[in-house]
Amino acid sequence: QVQLVESGGGLVQPGGSLSLSCTASRAILSTFIQYTMGWYRQAPGKQRELVATFTDDGDTNVADAVKGRFTISKNNSKKTVYLQMSSLRPEDTAVYYCRGSIGETHYWGQGTQVTVSS
Repeated sequence: QVQLVESGGGLVQPGGSLSLSCTASRAILSTFIQYTMGWYRQAPGKQRELVATFTDDGDTNVADAVKGRFTISKNNSKKTVYLQMSSLRPEDTAVYYCRGSIGETHYWGQGTQVTVSS
């Protein structure tokens, strides 16, 4: 059973930066390479939404709301996906979740809180 463990959340002022990490423990490297990794977020009272994805082919997709501010990257040797966030806004406040997908199987992390406030 793959476990996804996120880290890096916290409190940051508007305009600040934060970097999130998600490591796939218990994942075999050759399998992790085939995963599509993604970051999602859920703000209070709102549905969970896609933030960014990194496919097994190396393609990235970033939501319009964060385009130009957030960057997703993946280090296969560390079995880790990152989300670099800059120019943060109060509306970016949410619980951020990591998801790993292979075929029709999806694994979710427990989430990490990001709060943007002065």
